[in-house]
Amino acid sequence: MTNLRHVPVPLPPAHAMPTSAAPRHFSPGAGLPGAGLPGDRGARLAARQVFVDLKLSFLAALEQADDAEWLRTQVRAAGEPVDLWLLRAPVFSLLAGTAPEQQQRRRQLRRGLDSVFPALDPASAFGPF
Repeated sequence: MTNLRHVPVPLPPAHAMPTSAAPRHFSPGAGLPGAGLPGDRGARLAARQVFVDLKLSFLAALEQADDAEWLRTQVRAAGEPVDLWLLRAPVFSLLAGTAPEQQQRRRQLRRGLDSVFPALDPASAFGPF
């Protein structure tokens, strides 16, 4: 059996050791939480209002749908617009049909989605005949 001795490891000097374990933030204003440009608060409020409007349009689209409780729960639990974006396919498939109220709900939902996620495709030079 080998003889292992415990050899103490020398520690660096106290002035070289960090005094805080908090992560460094290099973004402007990171040292002053809540500080920012005066328009930042207004922009955050406007973005939140658009998100809430989109959420309400999803809930309105699902209002009369049968067997949509799981989707309603997912919409209520959504915390960001992208969560609703990911739910759009099941909601539109639930609203499939030719009834006028289903068509109206699909149009309202598309309008709500377009307010948050505008079409990024350039306008086509081709028009209808």
